[in-house]
Amino acid sequence: MADITRPVPWPRTFLGDLLHFSRRVPAVTFERTFRLRSLRLIRDAMPDRPGWTALFVKGFARLASEFRDFRTSHIEYPWPRLVEHGTQVASVAIEKEIDGRPAVMFAKIRSPEARTLWNIDGKLRRAKECRLEELAPFRAARGLARLPRPVRRFLWWMALEWSARWRSRKFGTFGVSSCGMMGAESLSLLSPLTANLTFGPVSPKGAVRVRIVFDHRVCDGGVVARALARLEEIMEEEITAELKDGGTPANPPRSAALPATPIHG
Repeated sequence: MADITRPVPWPRTFLGDLLHFSRRVPAVTFERTFRLRSLRLIRDAMPDRPGWTALFVKGFARLASEFRDFRTSHIEYPWPRLVEHGTQVASVAIEKEIDGRPAVMFAKIRSPEARTLWNIDGKLRRAKECRLEELAPFRAARGLARLPRPVRRFLWWMALEWSARWRSRKFGTFGVSSCGMMGAESLSLLSPLTANLTFGPVSPKGAVRVRIVFDHRVCDGGVVARALARLEEIMEEEITAELKDGGTPANPPRSAALPATPIHG
C-alpha cells in the first residue's frame, strides 16, 4: 500500500502552535484523590444535571477567587512581571468534529465563578454542538492557523508573553481538560497558562484523581497542595449545595473583579 501525503489540517496547526509555546513553561504537576461522595449522590439523583467538567470549572474558578496565584500570569516582555488578572476566563478543551475529523478546540467562559452550573454547562454544550462559524473564538483560531508560520508565531508571542490583557482575553486565565467521561485520564498536560486542571473518571463512590499543572514561576508546590485540599472542600460543600439549591450559589464569590494588577516581588 502506497504512502499517503496530505496537508496538515488547520486544527493540527493551531494545536502545534499551542504546544510550541507551552514547552516554554516550567510546569509541575500535583495530584490528589478527591472523595466526592455527596456530590456524586446529589448529581446522580438529578434528571437534568450538568456535566462533571462544568462542576470542576465552577469549582476551580471559586478556588482561584481565594488563591490569587491561579489568576496570575507570568509576562516576560518588555520586562518580566507577574500580573493578577481582574477577570477570570476559563479555557475548556472540547472535542469537535471539523471537516469530518475530531479536533481539540477551546471554549472560553468569562467570569465562571459568578455563573450558575447550568449556565456553564450550557455554554460548553453549545460550544461542542454549534457550527464553527457561530462562535468568535473558533473563527479566530481558524483564521490564525491559516496565517504563515512567522506571522502566527509572532501573534502568539505578543498575546502570551507581552500583553496580559490579550493573554486573558484570547487564551484564558486557567484551563480545564479531561477525558474522564471516556474512562481515561491524562498523566501530563501541556499549556501556556499558569494553572490547568485535569481529572480522571469519577467512581460510583465519588473517588476521582484530580491534578493541577502549574507554572512554577508563579507559585510553589505548597500553595498547590493546599489549594487541592481546598478545592475538594469546595466541590463537596459549595458545589454540592448549589446543585441542591437548583442553581443558586450557596455563597457569593469571595473576590469580585479587580483591575489587572502587576505583582512585584
